[in-house]
Amino acid sequence: MKEDILSLQDLRSDQILAMLDHASSLKNQFKTQGSNLKYLNGKILGMIFQKPSTRTRISFETAMLQLGGHAINLSFNDLQLSRGESIQDTSKTISLYADILMARVYDHKDIEQLSEYSSIPVINGLSDLFHPCQILADLLTILEYKKKLRGINMAFIGDGNNVCNDLLLGCSKLGINIRVSTPLGFEPPNWVVEVARTSARKNESALLITSDPTEAVVAADVIVTDTHISIGKENEFDSREKIFFPKYQVNDDLVKYAKKDFIFMHCLPAKRGKEVTSQIIDGPHSVIWSEAENRLHVQKALLIKILGDSSVHNRNHS
Repeated sequence: MKEDILSLQDLRSDQILAMLDHASSLKNQFKTQGSNLKYLNGKILGMIFQKPSTRTRISFETAMLQLGGHAINLSFNDLQLSRGESIQDTSKTISLYADILMARVYDHKDIEQLSEYSSIPVINGLSDLFHPCQILADLLTILEYKKKLRGINMAFIGDGNNVCNDLLLGCSKLGINIRVSTPLGFEPPNWVVEVARTSARKNESALLITSDPTEAVVAADVIVTDTHISIGKENEFDSREKIFFPKYQVNDDLVKYAKKDFIFMHCLPAKRGKEVTSQIIDGPHSVIWSEAENRLHVQKALLIKILGDSSVHNRNHS
């Protein structure tokens, strides 16, 4: 059976930890041996992009190249999707040529359809609902700087978006205490929160949803934010600006409530002076560049994990 990763719901806690350990090992190997680790010789990754991309495209393409495989970049306009071909037929076609598919889409239903009709594994490179690859990189970064995950206090400030949703799922699986602060009406979906609460109880961690950023940040080891205006929400710029700014900005006044050795993370791109100030981004607590680099290493671990499944090599395209 093929293995799809559409959100961190698709990975058990032990699988996440094993992947982080492998990513760390791959990172160390790369620094000492370069890109001579050809685990995926001859493998083909198809990449569909409905949205602009910097880190997702470069990290996946570089990962495949360094592992001996090849990545094919397919923008929406490059595909017959732009002329009305169905996702169903597109997915079946790509399955004939590639070993694995990664897609970065607007609507999560599109990635679900790609998964349903694909005979090869599908990875969610970002949708409006989830961003699993980013959160795996975030978890690796926390582990590198804090040397543990269980018992860590995380604060997420801003929009209850795709990053927030997968953080809730990932943190609750690994025993990380997470407090999410969003404006009223911008909370993460209730069903995501309930899934995370159940997981948090099982793993003896705490979960809080609040509209008060200060309450979220008190004694935080990690502070995370994201843009207040995700791709596709640009028409809401003026209304969101009034709701989010300046109350939900990560700045010197807010972070003084966190632990003295807190780290700051952002998936990027950041709108400096909006969700976060340049003083924080460029300050001593920021680990955003390590976080961005770790996208490459977790992508490698993810690809090796999925393509190492024997079912991939014996898939049936009929």
